[in-house]
Formats: sequence, C-alpha cells, structure tokens
Amino acid sequence: MLPEELVAAGDLAGQGYGGLVGSIRQTHGAIARRVFRYVGQPARPVQLAHDAIAEVAYGSTRLLGRTLVEIAGRGAAATQGEGGASVERSPAGRVVKGALSGAFGDRLAEEGSPLAVQMAVRRRGRDIPPEPSALAGAFPRATPKLAIFLHGLCETDDAWWLAARAARGPDAPPFRTYGQRLRDELGYTPLYVRYNSGLHISANGRRLAELIERVVAGWPCEVEQITLIGHSMGGLVARSACHYGAETAWAGRVRHVFTLGCPHHGAPLEQAAHAASCALARLPETRPLSQAINIRSVGIKDLGRGYVTDECWEGQDPEAFFRHAAREIPFLAHAEHYFISASLLRDHDHRFGRHIGDLLVLHASAWGQARRGERLRFGVDHYRHYGGATHFDLLGHPAIADQIVRWLTPRALPAPIAAA
Repeated sequence: MLPEELVAAGDLAGQGYGGLVGSIRQTHGAIARRVFRYVGQPARPVQLAHDAIAEVAYGSTRLLGRTLVEIAGRGAAATQGEGGASVERSPAGRVVKGALSGAFGDRLAEEGSPLAVQMAVRRRGRDIPPEPSALAGAFPRATPKLAIFLHGLCETDDAWWLAARAARGPDAPPFRTYGQRLRDELGYTPLYVRYNSGLHISANGRRLAELIERVVAGWPCEVEQITLIGHSMGGLVARSACHYGAETAWAGRVRHVFTLGCPHHGAPLEQAAHAASCALARLPETRPLSQAINIRSVGIKDLGRGYVTDECWEGQDPEAFFRHAAREIPFLAHAEHYFISASLLRDHDHRFGRHIGDLLVLHASAWGQARRGERLRFGVDHYRHYGGATHFDLLGHPAIADQIVRWLTPRALPAPIAAA
C-alpha cells in the first residue's frame, strides 16, 4: 500500500474501534440504568459512582485504542517511506477496496480518503481518462458499438473476470467474459466502469451520464449505438444515468439495456436490515445495535426500494420504519430492455425458486414487477430466469452469455413468399 493508503486504513480501523467501544458503552449504560431504576433511590450513590467509573474506563479505552490504531497506520506509512505499491496494483487489493466502497463509500468520499473509489472507465486495472488521446491509446481497435458494463454493490470492474473464471469447470475450455464474447462475435467494444457503490444511486447515475457523454465525444470513431449491461445495483445506476442524460445525444444512441439480478423494486435483505434497525432502536439496550446497522452506506439503503433519483430519498427520514416506494421512472422508449433473474434451486423447482430468488434479489423485482403476477412491461422474450444460479453467477454464467449474444444478434427478415 502507498503511505497515504496506510494512513487512511489506520484511520478507518481506528474509527471502527472507537465505534465498537462506544456501542458497548451505550449498551452497558442502558442496562445499568434499568437495573438502578428498578432498585430505586437507595441505589443512587452506587449509580453515581458506577457511572463515573464507567465513563472514565470506556472513555480512556476508546481514546487510547483508537489513537494506537491510527498511530500504527502512520507508523507503517513512515516506515515504508515513498516505496510500496498502491492497493490498486493487485486484484485482491481492488476487491477489498470495492468492498469498503460499498459499505462505507459515502463516508470515505466525504472525508476525501485515498481509499474512496472514483468513477472511471477501466482497462487492465487502471483508470482511462475520457479524453481523445487516452481513449485512442487504450482502445486502438475501437468500434462504433459500445457495450458498457456496470458492476454491483461492493464489486469492481474485476468482478466480470472473476465470475467468468469461477464459471469454468476443471476440464472446461477457457471461458470468455460477456465483453469478450460481444467483442469477438458482434463487434462491440466493451467498456468497464468502476464506481463508488456506497454513494446514492442517483449520484452515480448523474456521474455516469456525464462520463458517457465525455467518452462518446472523445471516442476514436463515431459512436452509432450503445448497450448498457448492469449487474444488481449496476442496473439501477444505468437506469438513473438514462434518466439524467435523457436529453443528451448519447442517450439517443442507447439501443439495449440489460439488467442482471437488478432490484428494480427493492432488495429484501436491505429491507430486513432497515426493519431490524428500526425495531432495535425502540429499546435503549439495543439502540447501539441499531446505530451499528445504520452505519451502512446510503448506496445500500437505496437498494431497499430501488431508488434511482434524488426525489426518491430527498426529504425522507432515513430512520423511519416505513419508507416511501421509489418514484416511477420510465424506461427509455426507444431502447430494448432485457431482464435476467436467478434462483438457487434447479429448474424443476422453478416455481418455489422464483419465490426465494437468488437470496439477494427476488425474481419479481429482477423482472421489474412491483408484485408477483403483475403484467410484464415488455415482450415475454425479453425475460429469462435461471435456476441453480447464485446472484454472482449472473456476472459470468455461460448460458447467460449465450442468451445475451442471441438477443443482440440482428435477426434477418424472412424471405418474401414468391407469387404463385
């Protein structure tokens, strides 16, 4: 790690340690207050002594521990000096950075931490500035068709390669990523975008709209059509970008939008976390647990209802038990939209499998249905459900790659019937 990254990591660990000690202190205090209230006035002197001792003990432990952790980070940075390589240099380091981004990315961005992820087009583990010279150098075989890939929560652009590698069996031939398939078979240039998944989805949507506009303006050749492919949160970011960039030239060139396991109407795991947080906040003894749950990023919270615009969350009480449904955002009228869902159960259990989804996103939500049985927005051929697949298999499943290629392959018109 670079020195500034070591310092930032130490600060983040110190904040975590301080928060943990603070939560224990609050829980201890709430339990003690309940006991002393039960005993009554005779326990008042003991309570005063207890509170004073606890305050000193917890306060010193929190301050000393946090300081030592932060000093350790600075000491490691000073020992390393100007040497060392960025955490970005290794796939494992980028995976860790992506996970931190999803969990605490909003806070890291607000603090200006070097661990905060900046939105960028990525190629071979590095950012590509959206400038004509940089784009021409990074994509010497640029084509007029772009396929833009957007990862999900806590992921990075590496997720597409990692999933494709994991999809291979021990004796299977090398499997190509979705982007490689589209490049080799249909002439698309794949572009992989990394973004801070801890920010509001609407914030990432606006930034993506601006980034695509700059990429299209600086592309080595005239862009004729754009395909957006988003996994999980990435599908919502793609929809948000189409909304905020609706009046731009690039949006008019979007021909296809694929959402893979995307929680269009919310993710049940985040909804459960929100409900648990509200329930735990009711009692002082469990309130610290509620506060700990609420540390999660605003990006995660947006997934609970599938928020894609500022209007969805602005003015809301984030701690309210009942959260408003997402504002209905229309799909691009001139583009084809495709929806893919998965479930852990095999095809012969598909009915029950669709009820549980892939454990992170339910089948109906992935298909853009507010409720099961709701009428589909597009033709039935625009939807696919895969049994025996996890949420992360959607990033590199061979069958899904085949289906995406089929959907994007131009269909020949039937030959005219000869006159009798």
